[in-house]
Amino acid sequence: MSGQEPNAGGTPPPNVPDLTQLVRDNWLKFLVLGVLMVIGGTIVLVIPYASSIAVALVIGLVLIVVGVLQLWHAMQVKEWGGFLGQSLVGIIALVGGVAIYYNPVAGTEALTLVLSAVFIAQGVAQALFSFRLRPHTSWGWILASGIIAIAAGLMILLDFPASTGWALGLVAGISIMFNGWSYVAIALAAHKKA
Repeated sequence: MSGQEPNAGGTPPPNVPDLTQLVRDNWLKFLVLGVLMVIGGTIVLVIPYASSIAVALVIGLVLIVVGVLQLWHAMQVKEWGGFLGQSLVGIIALVGGVAIYYNPVAGTEALTLVLSAVFIAQGVAQALFSFRLRPHTSWGWILASGIIAIAAGLMILLDFPASTGWALGLVAGISIMFNGWSYVAIALAAHKKA
């Protein structure tokens, strides 16, 4: 844009709120959100089977919405040349979402296998990456993270189909709790500096 000086860093450009001040001004809201997320994550961990079904239903709903949007998008860009591919992806997402909603237990089983495969693949990728970083001092942490991910994936896979009763709920609960604790930490740090 002509006539404006580029931002050299250090200060946010005009019309962009200072996030640090925003958090300080709203620290109590962040704290309440964090506490509610920790409580919610704990509830999810206490009832993992129901939580696993709920996670599957939410993913099913997301797939339905994505499928419909993908099909709508394919219809809008017929001339683009990606019509067939876009339509195919939309149909697969839509059918997958409806199938999960029609039979959430089977959907939970399928998603549990996907979760296991993702953990194993991520763990292998992290382990291989750690060996490339080996001269650096922190390579061991990345290797340990990869080994833990592989172990988690194998634990879910080797306990299948029983793992469908706890795996998705456990992962969702831990994720929600950690997000909650991060909001609590941000809020308390902002309150100290306020």
